[in-house]
Amino acid sequence: MTTTAPAPADVPHAESSRGALRALLPALRAHRATALRTALAALAEHAFLAALVTLAAHTVGAALTEQDPPAPWTVVLLVALVAGRALATWREMDLSHDLAYRVLAVLRVRVFDGLARSAPARVAGRRSGDLAATAMADVEALEFFYAHTTAQLLASTVVFTASGAVLAVVEPWLLAIVLPAALLLPAGALLEGRARAARGARTRAAAARLSADAVDTVDGLRELLAFGALPRRRALLADRGTELGRAQRAEAGWEALASALRDALVVTAVLGVVAVTAHAVTAGRLSGPWAPATLALALAALAPVAESAQALARAAALRPAAQRVRAAVLAAPSAPPPADPVPLPPGPLGLRLRGVRFGYGGPLVLDGLDLTVPPGRTLALVGASGAGKTTCAQLLARFWDPEAGRLELVPGTGAPVDLRAVADAELRRAVALVGQDAPLFHGTLADNLRLAVPEADDAELARVAALCGVDRIAAGLPGGMAGLVGERGATLSGGQRSRVALARALLVRPRVLVLDESTAQLDTASEARLAEALAEGAAERVTVVIAHRPATIRRADRIAVLEGGRVVEEGTWAELTARPGALCRLLDRGPLPGPAGGAVS
Repeated sequence: MTTTAPAPADVPHAESSRGALRALLPALRAHRATALRTALAALAEHAFLAALVTLAAHTVGAALTEQDPPAPWTVVLLVALVAGRALATWREMDLSHDLAYRVLAVLRVRVFDGLARSAPARVAGRRSGDLAATAMADVEALEFFYAHTTAQLLASTVVFTASGAVLAVVEPWLLAIVLPAALLLPAGALLEGRARAARGARTRAAAARLSADAVDTVDGLRELLAFGALPRRRALLADRGTELGRAQRAEAGWEALASALRDALVVTAVLGVVAVTAHAVTAGRLSGPWAPATLALALAALAPVAESAQALARAAALRPAAQRVRAAVLAAPSAPPPADPVPLPPGPLGLRLRGVRFGYGGPLVLDGLDLTVPPGRTLALVGASGAGKTTCAQLLARFWDPEAGRLELVPGTGAPVDLRAVADAELRRAVALVGQDAPLFHGTLADNLRLAVPEADDAELARVAALCGVDRIAAGLPGGMAGLVGERGATLSGGQRSRVALARALLVRPRVLVLDESTAQLDTASEARLAEALAEGAAERVTVVIAHRPATIRRADRIAVLEGGRVVEEGTWAELTARPGALCRLLDRGPLPGPAGGAVS
């Protein structure tokens, strides 16, 4: 049994998501030129529209009230404004989406980097569908924010300011009518932002649950069919879909109501403009052609403000997605990189653990662990389930850092090097961990072997393949080493996946090899053959074997028994079985049952 840390809550409350969108604005810094061109295109689009409708209304008003036909230059200008508006609209759409997709491409990588940097702390206990929702769906949802919010807000502000100034000059009371509406439109969106964010959070959470359950269903389809559980699973997915549909309908319903209120506010303002314009015409302050022109200009001034208010409202619903993305991007590393890396000396390395304490943020799993393994030796680490064996393996791979104590790589000559002082790339070449669950990637067998050493040539690949029996696996695949293994190695058995994982680690030529129940899914004869293969090169590395099987434990040079987070007994097989002790008690109880006749750690 492997102890894991509690998963962080990534579906935030509306309160915690405030400011999440603002925090993502710095992503635009790398695209300043495109962002500026987008804003200018949006400004030109709204400006052309305001000029077009105002001039058109004035021209029609002059023709109706003064029987003054439009001059040729007026017709030319109207045509130019129509063409300019069309061109600006196309350009704004092209630039805004180009900008958004460029930013999203960078954000996806940063989200992945954050998940990788904080793994396994952030991934522990998380479902793959939920992680996919953050990495893909949440990032994709931000397209609207980057494409339709920032440039529109800037453009609508400039256009309204200019239009308002013209209205104030023509008839001051017109500005007094449109200004309150222009202020209320975005204010309403901002005031309702918290409730909208809460509804958005419910929708995103429901979508994440549906995604997670769908991925689980696809991954476990064979088991669901084998045990007749598919109808129940189908019902669960239907319930998840209903839950998501309910959240989406609630969100859409409130959006429809808000849109209707915005339209009502604009119409009310326009009616006020009509009344003021009529009074101004009657009083002689406005000539006939300017009456329809002021109406058109007031509407042209309010239209982009209404669009911006709608964009603000939609952006508020994106706060939960933005918060999840921000949390992933800014995730603290579970094992921070060293500020001043120390290079590892060449040659074999030993291991030393001194006073190691660790508890995943809770009760201590390791409590003052001391352990030393000289270079070229094989150590079997044994203990009851939950004794901390897998935790040791994860600390040696530096997935976590200890809360106290040190884990050191000890060269034959020179000072020991703390794992925390080694650069990650060098550490991965020096220390290799092979776990019981060794998923493969959808691709060829050769690609999976070359995961850590992409530059490995065919001769080296053939060497480790023959060493671990992977050559026999390749012989059974169409295409041999170029044969596809399927998603998570679905075309291979558990034992075959273990062989591939071990060969993948040996291809690195690690100086420390940690095997965490990696042979648990092999039969006894296969495990014995693999043990013979591991003997090659064993004198040049430290091998730590976490196991329950007596045959596996017996092969080790030394055995360390964990109890209560400490080594309570250490020695050779002969020494530890010659007297009653922790190992004998453990063997009398027998190995805990595990998958495929193996054991769990």
